[in-house]
Amino acid sequence: MEDEEGPEYGKPDFVLLDQVTMEEFMKNLRLRFEKDRIYTYIGEVLVSVNPYQELPLYGPEAIARYQGRELYERPPHLYAVANAAYNAMKRRARDTCIVISGESGAGKTEASKHIMQYIAAVTNPSQRAEVERVKDVLLKSTCVLEAFGNARTNRNHNSSRFGKYMDINFDFKGDPVGGHIHSYLLEKLLRGSEDQELQGLHLERNPALYNFTRQGAGLNMGVHNSMDSDEKSHRAVTEAMKVIGFSPEEVDSVHRILAAILHLGNIEFVETEEDGPQKGGIAVAEETLVGHVAELTATPQDLVLRSLLARTVASGGRELIEKGHTVAEASYARDACAKAVYQRLFEWVVDRINGIMEARDRDPRRDGKDTVIGVLDIYGFEVFPVNSFEQFCINYCNEKLQQLFIRLILKQEQEEYEREGITWQSVEYFNNAAIVELVERPHRGILAILDEACSTAGPITDRIFLQTLDTHHRHHPHYSSRQLCPTDKTMEFGRDFRIKHYAGDVTYSVEGFIDKNRDSLFQDFKRLLYNSKDPTLQAMWPDGQQDITEVTKRPLTAGTLFKNSMVALVENLASKEPFYVRCIKPNEDKEAGRLEEGHCRHQVSYLGLLENVRVRRAGFASRQPYPRFLLRYKMTCEYTWPNHLLGSDKAAVSALLEQHGLQGDVAFGHSKLFIRSPRTLVALEQSRARLIPIIVLLLQKAWRGTLARWHCRRLRAIYTIMRWFRRHKVRAHLAELQRRFQAARQPPLYGRDLEWPPPPAVLQPFQDTCHMLFCRWRAWQLVKNIPPSDMVQIKAKVAAMGALQGLRQDWGCQRAWARDYLSSETDNSTASVLFAERLKALREKDGFEAVLFSGHVRKVNRFRKSRDRALLLTDRFLYKLEPGRQYRVMRAVPLEAVTGLSVTSGLDQLVVLHARGQDDLVVCLHRSQPPLDNRIGELVGMLAAHFQGEGRTLQVRVSDCIQLSQRGTRRLVSVEPRPEQPEPDFRCNRGAFTLLWPSH
Repeated sequence: MEDEEGPEYGKPDFVLLDQVTMEEFMKNLRLRFEKDRIYTYIGEVLVSVNPYQELPLYGPEAIARYQGRELYERPPHLYAVANAAYNAMKRRARDTCIVISGESGAGKTEASKHIMQYIAAVTNPSQRAEVERVKDVLLKSTCVLEAFGNARTNRNHNSSRFGKYMDINFDFKGDPVGGHIHSYLLEKLLRGSEDQELQGLHLERNPALYNFTRQGAGLNMGVHNSMDSDEKSHRAVTEAMKVIGFSPEEVDSVHRILAAILHLGNIEFVETEEDGPQKGGIAVAEETLVGHVAELTATPQDLVLRSLLARTVASGGRELIEKGHTVAEASYARDACAKAVYQRLFEWVVDRINGIMEARDRDPRRDGKDTVIGVLDIYGFEVFPVNSFEQFCINYCNEKLQQLFIRLILKQEQEEYEREGITWQSVEYFNNAAIVELVERPHRGILAILDEACSTAGPITDRIFLQTLDTHHRHHPHYSSRQLCPTDKTMEFGRDFRIKHYAGDVTYSVEGFIDKNRDSLFQDFKRLLYNSKDPTLQAMWPDGQQDITEVTKRPLTAGTLFKNSMVALVENLASKEPFYVRCIKPNEDKEAGRLEEGHCRHQVSYLGLLENVRVRRAGFASRQPYPRFLLRYKMTCEYTWPNHLLGSDKAAVSALLEQHGLQGDVAFGHSKLFIRSPRTLVALEQSRARLIPIIVLLLQKAWRGTLARWHCRRLRAIYTIMRWFRRHKVRAHLAELQRRFQAARQPPLYGRDLEWPPPPAVLQPFQDTCHMLFCRWRAWQLVKNIPPSDMVQIKAKVAAMGALQGLRQDWGCQRAWARDYLSSETDNSTASVLFAERLKALREKDGFEAVLFSGHVRKVNRFRKSRDRALLLTDRFLYKLEPGRQYRVMRAVPLEAVTGLSVTSGLDQLVVLHARGQDDLVVCLHRSQPPLDNRIGELVGMLAAHFQGEGRTLQVRVSDCIQLSQRGTRRLVSVEPRPEQPEPDFRCNRGAFTLLWPSH
C-alpha cells in the first residue's frame, strides 16, 4: 500500500494516527478528500466520503489490481472490501455480509453498485452460461429497483426510498449461482407529500402534470430532468427488464399500472346539489379520468367509480352495507388505493426478479452447501423540516444497525477479550440500546403504543396517541415533547415529540401516524383489482378473492411489519461475518470538492468512528480458534505438518508462530489466537500460498495414482467379464449351429434351406470359413454321384455360369453338352469322316490333347463378306476351318493369344473372340441339330474351364452392341431379330456389322 500512497496523502488507516482525537481525525479525512483519496480504513472498516463527481478509481484495470490481493496490499478501496468478503467466504466456507451505512446522500447506493460490479468481474472464469445469467440479473436488477424505489429529494438526487438487502449465493468454486433480494419499507409513503422534500420516483417524466408528483416539481432538477436524460434512463430501465427476463407483456403491464396510478391521483371529488339525483352525495369531477383508470387496469368503469365513491361493509350477520364517502373520505381512499397499487407493483417486481435470480437445480448432496455474501444498502439517517412516520421508521432502522455495529465491533470485541483473558485497554462508547428499547419494547415501546391506538375501538386521534406517549415515557432520557418541556418552542403542543437518536435529536410530527400505521385499504379496491383482466395486476392482489360477505381480519400494522423485518434482518446479519462501509456526506449542497467541517464532524461522531479507531488500536485485527488456525497454516511449519505431536493445539500454534518469528505480534487466549497486525496474517497467507502448489502436486500425484489403480482394477475386471462373456457367446453360438444343422445330411437339400445365425464379432471369420466349407461339402454331396465322364461337362457349366454372371437369358445349361459336334454324325452326317481325318492330322502336327469345342459357324471376314466356316477349339489352338475343302485350316490362333470373348444377352449365337495382336474373330454358331440350338454357354464354359485350369481368367463381356477390332479399325456388331430370316447371316452397313437372326 505504501508503494501507491505516500505521506502527502495522509494516513490510509485511521488506526495509524499519531493521536486519536477528533481534530486529527478530521485533518486526515480532509487531506485525503482534497487529494481525491475518498476511502480510508479503520482496521477492516472502510470509511467512504461521497465526492459528488466521477473519479478514475473504478473499471477493469482497478479490479485487476485488487483481485486476489489481501486487504492491506493495496490502497483503501471498495474493491478491497469486496475482495476481502469474497476471500473470507471462499477460504472459510462461511457466509459474509457487507453493511453499507450512512445518511441520505452519502453514496451508499453507488457503493453497493461498485461492490456488485467487482464480484461480477472476478467470478466465473470458465464462462459458464448459467453463472453469466445470474451475474447479468444481479447487475441489471439495481437499475430496475432504483427506477421504482429511488426518488429525488433536496438532500439527495438519487435517494433510496426503500431498504435493500441482497443475498448472493455462491457454489463451492466461488461462482454466483443465484441470489435473493429483500426490500424494506418502500411504503407508499413517498406519494402525495405535502412538503417539497420528495419529488417522486424516477419513472415519472413530467411530474408537474400529475397531482401525486406536482408537489415536488418545483425542485431544482437541472440537467438531471432534461428530456434527453429521461429518455436515456427510460430506455436503460426497459432494456434492463428485458435482460433480467421480464416478458414484453409484463413490461407493458407495468407501464399501464404506472399510468393508472398517475391518472388516479388526478381524480377530484365534488359534492352534489341537494336537489340532484344524488342528494347529499359526492361525484367525480371528471369521469374521463375514471375511464382511463378502468382501461389501464382492465376493470369495469362502473365498478371503479363505485369503489371510489363508496365502500361495502360486511356485518357480523353477513349483511352487506354500502356506505357512501364524503369528499375527504373519497380523497383518502383514492390516495390509499394509489399508494397500495404502487407498493404491490414494487413488491411484484422484486418477487419477479427473485424468481428469475434464484439458484436452479441445486442439490446440496451433489453440489455442496452454497455460501452467501450479503450486501445491505438501506436508507440512511433522515432529518427533514417536518418528520413523520416514514422518518421515524427509517431512523429506527438506523438505530438497529448501529446497535448491531456496536455489538459486533465494539461491545462484542471487548467482551471477547475479557472472556479469553486478553489484557487490553477499555474504550468508552455510546450504547444506543436504550433508544432501540424506547421504540420496540413490548407493551411500552412507541410502536406498541401506536399499535394499541390503531386497534382501539372508538374515536382515536394522533393527539391522544401523543398524550399516551408522554404518559409512558415522561422520564425517559431520550424522549421529550412540548408537553414535557413547555419552554422548548421548537416543538408544537399536541403535535411534536423528540427522540435523542445516536445521530442527533429528531423532532417528529404525530400527524398521520395512526393512518399510516394502519395502512388500511378498503376491501372494495382489493376485489376490484383481483378481478382485473390483466394477469399481472391480478397476481398482485390474492387477498381480493375473499368473499364480499366475509368479515376481514385486522392485518398487522405497518410499524409491526417493519419492526419484524428489522429484527429478522439484524439476526441474519449477525449470523454472518460482517464487513462495514461507513459513508460520509461531505456537504448538504451536493457540491464536488467541498467538505464542511461541522457537518462531517457530526457524522463521524454519531457513526462512532473515533470509538472504532480506539478499539482497533487497543485490540487485535484478527482472532481464530486454535484448531481452525492450525488447520489453515499447519503446512508452513515442520512441527505441525501433517499432524503435530505436541501436547495441545495451543502449543502447536505457538511452535508454528515461533518458527515464523511472529510470536511478538500475537496474544494467546484460552481458546483463540489473537493477531494484532493484518500484516502478520498476510505473511502467513503468503507462506501458505507458496506451499499450496507443492501440496496440491503431492495430492494430485497420490490421487492420480489411486485413480490409475482403480482404473486398472476396473479394466481387469472388465476384461475378465468380457473374456467369460465371449466364451459364453461362442459356446452359445456353436451350440445353436449344432442344433440348426443336425438335419443338414438329409437329402435332397442338404441344408440349403437352413439360415445361419448371426455370429458374435469374434466368430465372424470363423463362420465365414465354416460357411465356405459347408458350401463345398454340400456341393460334394450333390456331385459325388455324378459319373466321372460327366464331370468335365459339369465343371464347364459351372465355369459358364460364373463367366456369364446371369446376364444372358439362356445358355443351354439344361441339356447335355457334346462339345465336339463336327465329329458327331448327328450334326455332321456328311463330313464327319473327313473332319476326323483332319483332326488326326492336326493332332499329330500341333500336338494338342483334347478337343474343347467344334462346330459349324457363319463368319464375316475383313472384306465384309459372309462365309460358312467351321470352328475347332483345342487345348492349344483355336482353328478356323473351311468345310468345303475337307476342313482345310484357314487360320490357327494359339490359345495363349486369346484374351476373351463377347456375346449378347439374347438367344442368338453370336460370338466375338478377341485375340492379342490379331483381328478379332466374328462368328455365329449355326447348322446345329436341332436347328438354332443354344451352344453359346457350351463354348464359353469349355474355354473358361480350360483357362481356370491354367490359372488364367477368361474375360467375358455380355452386351447387345459388341465392339471388335479388324485391321486396327474399331467396328460394332449388333443383332437384329427377323421373323422371315431363314438362316443367320451378316450384313455390313457403313463399317458396322449386323447379325440377322431368325426370331421364329
